[in-house]
Amino acid sequence: MKNASDAKKSPARPPTLEDVARAAGLSPITVSRALNTPDIVRPKTVAKVKEAVQLTGYIPNMLAGGLASRRSKLIAVVVPQINNSMFIDTIQAISDELALRNYHMLLCVSGYSPETEADIVSTLLSRRPDGIVLTGIHHSSELKKCVLNAAIPVVEIWDLTPTPLDMLIGFSHEKIGNALARFMLGKGHQRFGLIWTPDQRAALRHKGILDVFATHTGLTFTDSHVPLPATIARGREAMAQLLDRGEQYSAIICSSDTLAQGAIFEAQSRGLRVPEDVAVIGFGDLDFAQCTLPPLTTVKVDRWKIGQQAATLLADKIEGLPVAESVVDIGFTLIERGSA
Repeated sequence: MKNASDAKKSPARPPTLEDVARAAGLSPITVSRALNTPDIVRPKTVAKVKEAVQLTGYIPNMLAGGLASRRSKLIAVVVPQINNSMFIDTIQAISDELALRNYHMLLCVSGYSPETEADIVSTLLSRRPDGIVLTGIHHSSELKKCVLNAAIPVVEIWDLTPTPLDMLIGFSHEKIGNALARFMLGKGHQRFGLIWTPDQRAALRHKGILDVFATHTGLTFTDSHVPLPATIARGREAMAQLLDRGEQYSAIICSSDTLAQGAIFEAQSRGLRVPEDVAVIGFGDLDFAQCTLPPLTTVKVDRWKIGQQAATLLADKIEGLPVAESVVDIGFTLIERGSA
């Protein structure tokens, strides 16, 4: 006969709502109310339940607990990259603002692929988020159908269109391209090099530049396309390719500050003065832009404000509060510094 110690131990089970109720000396229904609708429960009771939850290690099942209210308290956020400084402030602002409204962020990375984005969103929707933040306005038909069928609030960010899926916080990339070209032309430049990544929002800025160029005669430009992600090293390589062509450029326009900084490094390594011999301008006004030598001329967008307003719009709509504007254009500012 086997000793009890020899018997196979049954796996430990996770603590249940009933365990919390016993630890708190309350009924399960009271504990459930304290966890799901604390506003209608006495503060002392809520505090007692929280203490029991901590004591037992209970993890509330937000999907099951949210069935009555249809709330999971999760907001799904899909961005192309997390190692891109352009998106970091926006992501942090979304997280901070959602936390103030008692929501939690579920972050996913699509890698600039519409197909990957669609797969991610389909998986996220199975987790029943209360809302979704999507980067950009160019999505696959599968994603659009999936999101519309889910019938939950959606905010698109970092782009602009009068016909978003639901709500939008962004700015016009084409207008930024227009502004970049007009600024450089206003400085008297006629021979341009363009260092550019292939993502759709950068392509819109590129189009904005070429639209302005088309209205002027006598100018020349050469494109140098670099793969994603944009890095200082790739900006330097692209600048080297342009200069190795043997052509003279008076100005370099880049699709990001990181590429612009790489272009400056390469120009300086060849004895070129910035901006006297060649002017350089970027996009994004990243943290290092004002600290470079020379400081970088660039375009600033309020990345933090995009995140704050996106989170606020979602939370307001989820909670049935009025949404004054479903499309918000936060605009941009061209900041002139020493590089151009």
